[in-house]
Amino acid sequence: MEKPSLESNEDGGWLGEGQSQAQLAPAPNGVETNDVDRPAWDSKIQYVLAQVGFSVGLGNVWRFPYLCHQNGGGAFMLLYVFLLLIVGVPLFFMELAAGQSIRQGSIGVWKYISPKLAGIGYSSCMVCFYVALYYNVIIAWSLFYMGNSFQYPLPWEQCPIDATTNETVRECASSSPTSYFWFRKALNITNSIEESGEFNPIMTGCLLAAWAIVSLAMIKGIKSSAKVMYFSSVFPYVVLFIFLIRGLLLDGAMEGITYMFYPKLEIWGNVQVWRQAATQVFFALGLGYGSVIAYSSYNPVHNNCHRDALMVSSINFMTSVLASLVVFVVLGFRAKNIALRCVAKNLGLLSSMTSHGSNQHWWPWFNMSDPGSVSVDEYREWYSHYGSMVGSNITDCSLEEEMNKGVEGTGLAFIAFTEVMALFPASPFWSTLFFLMLLNLGLSTMFGTMQGILTPLMDNFSLLGRHRTILTVSSCALGFLIGLLFTQRSGNYFVTMFDDYSATLPLIIVVIFETISVAWVYGTDRFLDDIEVMLKWRPPVVYKYLWKYVCLLAMASLLAASLLRMVLKGPTYTAWNQSTASEMTLEYPGWALAMIVMLIVFATLPVPIGYVHSTLKNRTVPNTQSEEGGGQEVHRELYKTLPEGGGW
Repeated sequence: MEKPSLESNEDGGWLGEGQSQAQLAPAPNGVETNDVDRPAWDSKIQYVLAQVGFSVGLGNVWRFPYLCHQNGGGAFMLLYVFLLLIVGVPLFFMELAAGQSIRQGSIGVWKYISPKLAGIGYSSCMVCFYVALYYNVIIAWSLFYMGNSFQYPLPWEQCPIDATTNETVRECASSSPTSYFWFRKALNITNSIEESGEFNPIMTGCLLAAWAIVSLAMIKGIKSSAKVMYFSSVFPYVVLFIFLIRGLLLDGAMEGITYMFYPKLEIWGNVQVWRQAATQVFFALGLGYGSVIAYSSYNPVHNNCHRDALMVSSINFMTSVLASLVVFVVLGFRAKNIALRCVAKNLGLLSSMTSHGSNQHWWPWFNMSDPGSVSVDEYREWYSHYGSMVGSNITDCSLEEEMNKGVEGTGLAFIAFTEVMALFPASPFWSTLFFLMLLNLGLSTMFGTMQGILTPLMDNFSLLGRHRTILTVSSCALGFLIGLLFTQRSGNYFVTMFDDYSATLPLIIVVIFETISVAWVYGTDRFLDDIEVMLKWRPPVVYKYLWKYVCLLAMASLLAASLLRMVLKGPTYTAWNQSTASEMTLEYPGWALAMIVMLIVFATLPVPIGYVHSTLKNRTVPNTQSEEGGGQEVHRELYKTLPEGGGW
């Protein structure tokens, strides 16, 4: 596609045609840049911690291990790395370079590339706001569990006794102590999204505390949040390593790791596995939110953003692998415990059968008097020979079957992990440590998400930029008020709705438009020219073809696959039924489907509105285009001539 000329700057970027000779020319006398007042990172480590803290979130701990577990273990990891290299890293590098070069938030960046594309930045802000709303609810849940961890025994260790009947509460007896505590004590959940129920006062208080923490940490912009990052970004790694060392000492840990890494290469032929791997790459790096651009915009101009892209992507992947190791050693221990309890229960039933004079030609060859000495493998070998002879009440005890019951998301953190930690000696210590880690993982991502909202608004609207504190506090207050939707008894169902539908499609659409704007509207050659000015060396030409064809095709395919799955499968959610004490899959009612559609439409609407608004504006005021273009060119000349030592 032909590069736009300087005259048609409406579709041009931040450098005009033929400007390569003038790029490093001295800035005109008497012209000042408002870039001088722009905040900056105190050090490189501060910036890297911020980017890593944003990209490494709860998804690395409870989504990646689940996908790995469900989709072929080591084979899924290889597929993930392949997509990370050809799609994730190039798009991440593109956002880093655009933010650092233009030194604006997401709205300003895409407006500079083309005023018609300003809507991309507003869409990013909308999605960030959606995510911030429900993400802080998960932080509130972590606060609630952390607060309940300071007691012994842990409150989810045993089923409570019903005071009226003096028996175990039926809902708990029919499920498990951890499931009961999560669904009844923490959420006090209703049977469906249609039963709203009253507000949960404890969770409302926890949500207020979560928003207060975010507000205080961000009240002075990156200067205050970056200091918190030193702890919130590093602490989760300390805890993960502690849990890994502790977990490797558990019985069943090796079985868990073997199960995780065993490759099932046949999954590469499954389109849905490719879709899930691409979606995970996409969300793991935080593409499309505008937070990557916002953080990068506070960098010195000549910072090596290419190295940053490779480094942050590698750290993110290694964190996912580390988290998966921790999850699988813990799930392996849990599965081994459940299987051993199953063996003990069946041996007890066998003993009672033989005492009643049953035929004993199938009598086990292992020591029945000491069930604890019988291994799962020994029992299963016996069962494979004689299981069909002993009746349906004697069951198989499969460790693999327990591992196959994939647990993800809140189920992994608040049910499976809490169950295991209750078995540890000094269980309150391990529980507090785990939920403090979740809290910090969530907060570091929240800081990035909020920065993706605040930075573009302050850059684009000078009034908001002058009142940073008021904007931060009022945004957090608004987030809390709307977040009350999630603290009613049916709130968990709305969290699921937002998590599944509010961000996925809009973000994919945003990144498709970002890629089109850089690769086709602005031009990859010109973009690489600008990066060469910043880095003092030219990135490999392979990026040109990745941006123009591979990334665009991959994102378009992901959008098509996501839409197709949504239409064919239909939006559903998992509800907890109090009477049966079990989970069931329900379809969303009509009003909830309308809400899902509205969430997606509101997030994507700014893109076409921005295009139409810019087109109409240019028709009515034809001179505005050249005036704006000229002003932008002066600004670009100025930051291109900034001295190399402007930071760190």
